[in-house]
Amino acid sequence: MSDHLKPIVEALIFASPEPVTPKALYKLLDGEPREDVDAALTAVRADYERVGGLQLIEIAGGYQIVTRPELHEWVRKLFHERTSSKLSVQALETLAVIAYKQPVTAAEIAEIRGVSSSGGVLSTLVDRHLIKTVGRKQVVGRPFMYATTRDFLERFGLNDLSDLPKVEELSDALGFELPMALAEPTVTTSPLPFDESDAGSNAGAPEPVVEEIALDEEPPGADEQIH
Repeated sequence: MSDHLKPIVEALIFASPEPVTPKALYKLLDGEPREDVDAALTAVRADYERVGGLQLIEIAGGYQIVTRPELHEWVRKLFHERTSSKLSVQALETLAVIAYKQPVTAAEIAEIRGVSSSGGVLSTLVDRHLIKTVGRKQVVGRPFMYATTRDFLERFGLNDLSDLPKVEELSDALGFELPMALAEPTVTTSPLPFDESDAGSNAGAPEPVVEEIALDEEPPGADEQIH
C-alpha cells in the first residue's frame, strides 16, 4: 500500500458531510489501485478503534468520522443546544410501519395503524426526506407506494435495513407500543429504493417490482382520504 493514501482517505471521510462509500473513494482516487485504496481504508479503520473523542462508523453504505455518543452532551454545549423540530408520535409510528413493511401504500399504512388516514403525516415525512414514493401498486386505483430513503438511514444511524431493531426493542426505545402487525413476517422484501445517483453499495441489487412514476406526478397530499 502507498503510504500517502491513508491520510488522504482519512481526510476525505472527515471532510465529507455525507457518508463516503468505497465506490466514491475509488472515483476520487482514480488511478490508484483499488486494493491500495481498500488497504488504506482498513488502516484508517484500525486507527479509529482506539479510545478517543472520534470514531469511524459505517453508515448508509459508507463511512463517516463522528464524535463518540458518550460525548454528545459536551458537543451540544459547543453548539449551544441547537433546537431541532421533533417528529410526533404519529409520524414516528408511520415511519416505523414504512421501515418494516416497505414498499407500502397509504391505505396499508392506515390499516396497520388503525386510523382512517395517514396522508398528512406522510406529507411531513416526505418533506423531511425520510420517505419517498417508489412507484404504484398494481391494484385498482394504482396507489402510490412508500419506502424509506438514505436520509432515513443516516438520521437513525443504520447501515442498512437489516440493522433495524426488533419491533419490541424499538417500542421500548420510543416509549410507546407500535402496531403488533409490524412483528409479523413480510411476505416479500424489496431492496432499499435509493436513487441511481446514490446507489452506493446497493448497486446491482434487484429493483422492487413497481412501476416508474412520471416526473410530473405528485404523491397524495395532506388532504388525502383513505376509503
